[in-house]
Amino acid sequence: MAAQRVDEVAQGRAVVVRPEGAGGLPTPRPAAEIVGGDGADVLDGRARVVDATGADRTAEFVAGARAALAAAEEAGARRAVLMARSPSCECGQVYDGTVSGEPRPGGGVTAALLRRAGFEVSAG
Repeated sequence: MAAQRVDEVAQGRAVVVRPEGAGGLPTPRPAAEIVGGDGADVLDGRARVVDATGADRTAEFVAGARAALAAAEEAGARRAVLMARSPSCECGQVYDGTVSGEPRPGGGVTAALLRRAGFEVSAG
C-alpha cells in the first residue's frame, strides 16, 4: 500500500502534507495529546493540544490543519488518508490526554477540519 501511495504522489494524484510541520512544529518534537475532547473540540475552542512538556500547541495544530486543508483543496482532492493515533490526523482513536498511552474514541484536528470541509477521511 505504501508503494501505491508513492506512485500516486509521483503521478500527481496525491499530495503529502505533514500538518504538524506545516503548523510550525519541529521534527523531532515532544509527543502531544488532545486534552478535554477531540479534534472537533479543539477547532471549537473547547479542548487544546498539549505536548509532553506541558506546552500548549493548539495554535500550531490548528495552523497545520488549515495548511493541510488548503493543500488538499488546491490539489482538488476529495479524500484524505491520515496517520493513525495522531492528534492531527487520527480518524477514530486518539490518546486520552494524560500521556499514559491509553487510547479513546475521537479524531484529530486535521481530520476534523477536513471532515467539516466535506472530505472523506480514513486512516492509512
